[in-house]
Amino acid sequence: MTDVSLAPAPLPFPLPRRAAGLVPVLPLVALPALLALPVTHGGAGPADVVSGLVVVYCVIRLLRERRRPLSPAAAVVLGLPVVGLALAAMGASSPEAGFTGLGRYLQIFVLVPAAVLILVRDRTDFRVLAWSFVGLALWQGAVGVHQYVTGTGASYQGEGVRAVGTFGAHDVMGMATAVSLGLVCAVGIALGRTVGWQRMTATGCAVALLLPLALSFSRGAWIATALTCAVQLVLTGLRRTLKVALAVAAAGVVLIGGFGIGTAQLQERIDSIAQVGDAPDQSVVDRYALWASAGGMWREQPLTGVGLKGFPEYRDGHATLALSSGSDIEGAGTEYRKQQLLSPHNMYLLVLSEQGLIGLLALAGGWLALLVGGGRRLLRVRGRGRARGDGPGLDHGPEPDHGPEPGRGPGLDCGLVACGLLLWLLTDFVYGDIGGPSTMLIALSLGLATWWALAGGERRDVVSRGTAAERVEGVAAR
Repeated sequence: MTDVSLAPAPLPFPLPRRAAGLVPVLPLVALPALLALPVTHGGAGPADVVSGLVVVYCVIRLLRERRRPLSPAAAVVLGLPVVGLALAAMGASSPEAGFTGLGRYLQIFVLVPAAVLILVRDRTDFRVLAWSFVGLALWQGAVGVHQYVTGTGASYQGEGVRAVGTFGAHDVMGMATAVSLGLVCAVGIALGRTVGWQRMTATGCAVALLLPLALSFSRGAWIATALTCAVQLVLTGLRRTLKVALAVAAAGVVLIGGFGIGTAQLQERIDSIAQVGDAPDQSVVDRYALWASAGGMWREQPLTGVGLKGFPEYRDGHATLALSSGSDIEGAGTEYRKQQLLSPHNMYLLVLSEQGLIGLLALAGGWLALLVGGGRRLLRVRGRGRARGDGPGLDHGPEPDHGPEPGRGPGLDCGLVACGLLLWLLTDFVYGDIGGPSTMLIALSLGLATWWALAGGERRDVVSRGTAAERVEGVAAR
């Protein structure tokens, strides 16, 4: 009888110890990397396909290691939305709509965050994934700035100046989301306790990302990013907050006032934020009409909503006459056409209209639990820095990463990144919802926030970084 070994196949070459230790997190890093490719609209993209493979990889890994996948708290937070999703799927207008909607929601809010929770083992893995956000933001931002300079971006006021990156005119929020989340990660790393070169590099990246964020002309992304970065700064001390605010203001004067970058369009867009109640433009009018339509659906079915993927079908029955036929899209390689408004552009109202109170409480309750748990852990880490005499919770020296320590959380930078990503999402959800390839970044962000709040530095599989690397090298040698 042939003896079949279940050990993994030997690697073609032995990996260095530090590189071998990063192998488990590399499948997650591949997801932002795939979002750097040009987007092909229609059907699942490469990142969606690979995310499914990552989930399968996690299942196989857990079966081979014979360990519990999630802690009880993580199982509750990630599993609770399934209740509302199942009820909403059963109430969908068709089995196909219910199945596709259920799969998408499970992918974004349950499966991918659970994969992050399983594959991210310590703060080194966390930082690698956070840096992949920054790398994607830099690439998309560079493409967006080139589009603005050459006039090859999406159409804005009749000119092809709106920076959309590789996401195209169909998904004008894609680049804004990628750049904003990358900026939040860069700010968190720059304010943390990592080694000096990482803080300096992250600071440079954060400054560089301000320009493409401005050229995205996304008011929701501006508001969410400004609020999130302000909170991150305040958590590291008032004096540093004032210094950074002055530096950002000076950079804005130089870029906009001195070089005249986007002066007219940016000024008009900024002014429109304060005019949403007095003299709103058509995009704001459409948004209000869509919000009213979502509210009407909820009042019709308050507990379970109208069913997954049901908003487009019930929209016209609850919309006012102010709603236009769609938004105009053009530029960035796309011919002019009308794009239908198929969502309320508000995640909370989308869930409320399609899943009712049950679905909203299940999803938003989990997000609130992550925000409270992550905030408490962040304050504990910040308090330890203050007790060590580092000023207002800030340690200016590098914090060595020797793996998880019982009773201790990871570094301050990880907490600032995780809580920053979650705060950005919760703020941006007021102005947008899920949709498009950039939604994968939302799933990864929720995963990092979940890891920080529910796993942190107290992992169940307590193993040092060196030991993990030695095991992988041993497998390669065999």
